[in-house]
Order: sequence, then C-alpha cells, then structure tokens
Amino acid sequence: MGIRLGDIAPNFKAETTQGPIDFHEYKKDSWTVLFSHPADFTPVCTTELGAVAKLKNEWDSRGVKVIGLSINELKDHEHWIDDINNTQGATVHFPIIADANRQVALLYDMIDHQDATNVDSKGIPLTVRSVFIIDPKNVIRLIITYPASVGRNFKEIIRVIDSLQLSETKKVVTPADWTPGKPVIVHVSVTTEEATKLYGEVEVLTPYLRLANV
Repeated sequence: MGIRLGDIAPNFKAETTQGPIDFHEYKKDSWTVLFSHPADFTPVCTTELGAVAKLKNEWDSRGVKVIGLSINELKDHEHWIDDINNTQGATVHFPIIADANRQVALLYDMIDHQDATNVDSKGIPLTVRSVFIIDPKNVIRLIITYPASVGRNFKEIIRVIDSLQLSETKKVVTPADWTPGKPVIVHVSVTTEEATKLYGEVEVLTPYLRLANV
C-alpha cells in the first residue's frame, strides 16, 4: 500500500550534499517539502532546483525546510549544483539526497511507472517529480506527482503551505485560487454567530458557504 495523506512520513537515513541526515531529525519540529526529480544534469530539473533556491526567503519566512532527491551519486550532485547556480542565477541552499540505490524513492513510491523513456543508462526507471509537504508532527499533508516532462510550480506549493498553516490556527478552509489576504471559508463546524465573534463580518452566501477575512 502506498503513502497516503495523514500517514506518518517514513523515516530514513541518507547521504546528502550537506552531509548525512536522519530525516526526522533533520526536519524536527518544522514544516518540510521533500521533492524528487528524475536525474542530475537534466534541463527541467535544473530549472526546478533553481526555482526552489530563488524562493529561499519564502521558505524561511514560513519556517519551511526543503530537501531534494535524485538517484545520482553525491559527486554528481556536487558538480550539478555549480551548473544550477550558474545558469539559474541562484544559490542552492538546501540539501539534495543522493539516492543512487533508490532506497528513499521506493520508500516514498517515487519511481516512474508511466514514461518508458524516463530510465537510466541501464534501463532502470528513474523517479517522477514527487512533492510531499510534511508538517512538524511528521504527518504527510500533501502529495503531488508530476510526470517527468512537466516542471513544477513551486509558488503553488507555497500557496498550499500558507493554507495549511492558516487552518492550523483558524477554523477556516480556503477556496479555489485563494491567496493570502483574500477571503476564506468559515469551517462547517463553526456557527455563523461564532464566526462573527471570531472574525467580524461574515458574508453568508449559503448556509454552508460563508466568507470571512482573517
């Protein structure tokens, strides 16, 4: 059975570009984004890691740690980081896991089962573009899987984190295309009277769809 939302993120030990880690110790008490990419020295992956690096201030301001994964050896990662920094105008500040034996990829079900071209020189499948958001209690809160051909929008990942962190402290959920500062939806467990006390004015569109600003 694969990993599901609400599961405890499996722990592992691995070598990374910033030294060996125990995953749960690395992320201890932090929100974390674990993301995989098919291989080093590939074009889409290069742009993705550059994009993540450029968002450093956004991750930091939300207390989020990011950690990448690829099935290459550590020495490949170290050389590839130079390419990323030079071509993307970024500085890779986060660790990248060297998962050459696919231990973590198999643990998190990241292996590509669709694209017959997404394989290494030996014909062994590479990873897809998996994203896991994991909360401070090690609970998996989001899973997204992109095919190898599609680069990710990491600003969307940040938007999801904003929503998850908001709902941790407020009894609200967020509507389609929500971004911070826009109205949120009052949780169905909260009465309109309670919501008014908590958030001020509440716009009642239907008994189940009520908007407020928090």
